[in-house]
Amino acid sequence: VQLQASGGGLVQPGGSLRLSCAAVGFTLDYYVIGWFRQAPGREREGVSCISSSDGSTYYGDSVKGRFTISFDNAKNTMYLQMDSLKPEDTADYYCATVHEYGLKYDGLVPDYEYEYWGHGTLVTVSR
Repeated sequence: VQLQASGGGLVQPGGSLRLSCAAVGFTLDYYVIGWFRQAPGREREGVSCISSSDGSTYYGDSVKGRFTISFDNAKNTMYLQMDSLKPEDTADYYCATVHEYGLKYDGLVPDYEYEYWGHGTLVTVSR
């Protein structure tokens, strides 16, 4: 069971990137899949999450209106489209997932609920 994150890179302020998170070894049916980020010297921050069963999405306040999370069932892959990027978006981005069974939430699922984590992909927003 693995989550493989990719898509990070260097982008100028105002630019866009799309991160991908592919599940290997299991199918993301009835899972919550989320993105977190951590900048140097800062705590890990929840960015967004999505339910693979009903498509409901949640976003952190700092990215609302700029980031869009989506899930492709056929590819078993989650995406995070990041637009209007700011220098403060610079961080390592991680994807994580947990089965929805027994999980109750009406907003971003906290990090301690997640069972599987991928390696980080670095996003740097700079001129």
